Amino acid sequence: MNDFFSELSNLLWGWPMIILLLGTHLYLTVRLRFPQRKIFTAIRLSVKRDKGATGDVSQFGALATALAATIGTGNIIGVATAIALGGPGAVLWCWLTGVFGMATKYAEGLLAIKYRVKTPDGRMMGGPMYALEKGLGWKWLAVLFAAFTALASFGIGNTVQANAIATIANETYSISPFITGALVCVLTGAVVLGGVKSIARVCGMLVPFMAFFYVAGCIYILVVNSAYVWPAIQLICTSAFTPEAAGGGFVGSTVMMAARFGIARGLFSNESGLGSAPIVAAAAQTRNPVRQALVSSSGTFWDTVVICALTGLVVVSSIIAYPDISYDNGATLTKMAFSKIPLVGEPLLSFGLLTFAFSTILGWCYYGERAVEYLKGRKWMLAYRVLYIVAVFVGSVVNLAVVWNFADCMNALMAIPNLLSLLFLSGVLVSETRRYLWHGQLDEAAPEP
Repeated sequence: MNDFFSELSNLLWGWPMIILLLGTHLYLTVRLRFPQRKIFTAIRLSVKRDKGATGDVSQFGALATALAATIGTGNIIGVATAIALGGPGAVLWCWLTGVFGMATKYAEGLLAIKYRVKTPDGRMMGGPMYALEKGLGWKWLAVLFAAFTALASFGIGNTVQANAIATIANETYSISPFITGALVCVLTGAVVLGGVKSIARVCGMLVPFMAFFYVAGCIYILVVNSAYVWPAIQLICTSAFTPEAAGGGFVGSTVMMAARFGIARGLFSNESGLGSAPIVAAAAQTRNPVRQALVSSSGTFWDTVVICALTGLVVVSSIIAYPDISYDNGATLTKMAFSKIPLVGEPLLSFGLLTFAFSTILGWCYYGERAVEYLKGRKWMLAYRVLYIVAVFVGSVVNLAVVWNFADCMNALMAIPNLLSLLFLSGVLVSETRRYLWHGQLDEAAPEP
């Protein structure tokens, strides 16, 4: 089974998928006239409550929940893996993927608000399944997207994250995976049983806290490595376009390898085009689709343009400063790079991985819930939450090679229908953007769903 899903994952995440995703990023960037240039407006809107707007959570709450699900081990281990496999130049390709991915995340957020629906009890529901059904009339593809999302939530959003937490706790602090699993189960249950408002409230507190300390720690490490930061930047830029290597471990790295692994890791990290983030964006209190679209785009900015870039600089500058670092794999490279920094290196890495992984568990629970509700109705919510909490414990104590490959397959199968909705509804994206953004009507209220 593991071999089957491994082969399927390699097929789904090959060059065709990378070209489709990156091509969508570039197409929407041009078609929507570079919405990335509005990043400061997006950041301002993300921390400003849209009073009187319809929705379940604040715009910041929706952004924090999306960031909680997005900022995970991929921001730390994933970036180092890209460097180990593709050389230092992979960092630049990862960063560029985030820059252009902001346009796709903008488009996802816009469609989420445009096609969201209000349930009989007053809650907002939305996401790619509703865009596919209401915007394109493709109910069958909407059902497939929801099914893939529900399955993916138990993989990349749950068991693999719980396993990462248990592994870190065991290797760093010698805590049994059974104890860690039970503790994470209790914490997860305390949050997710309260629904979206509880998840958004916890994420709203956890995400800024964990991101601040991780970013501050990375900056401290860069100060310690200050003599190697500029050489690291030069090496990253030159290696992205020439087969230059940082050391013996990178001999043989090519431009194509740097591009492939940098782009792939960037796409995995920021989830632009995956279709997950718009599910929670649809619950935001916003007066029109473009306001939330801008807020959603800021998530990719923080995830990839800031956090992944800082991680890449930390790893590459440490490689130059300490040539004895092993290049075997991403996890080893990350641990060795951070361990070279006195006092804060290993605690910072452990704290970042633990909090990032736990926040991902919370965010993906909401995605899975909405997918199950779309498929089966609200009566299945409690059963899903209980299964989700149990899966946290299972993930903490079992080997997850097959789960990793299965989750990668589900994520790819989520991305395909979502990207189709973005491309086929690009005319709607342009129309809404022209009305509210290009004509300066960001404060105008849209009709309620």
